[in-house]
Amino acid sequence: MSQKNLEDCVRDSLATYFKDLHGIDPDGMYDMLIKAVEKPLFDVVMAQADNNQSRAAEWLGLNRNTLRKKLVEHKLL
Repeated sequence: MSQKNLEDCVRDSLATYFKDLHGIDPDGMYDMLIKAVEKPLFDVVMAQADNNQSRAAEWLGLNRNTLRKKLVEHKLL
């Protein structure tokens, strides 16, 4: 297992993001970050759950309908 945890990876990625902006003010960061994290999260969890939405929703602590809505939103269905 990697020594680097998810929080450190996010922190490093955000530091790089700000560096790449070269002083330009960011816009819509919260939505950008949520979308960037949600899509791979749902993709990996669905694969691990053998595309069983009920199981994936349980693992994620979400209502199955909420998961389905998110899967459609991220074009993962």
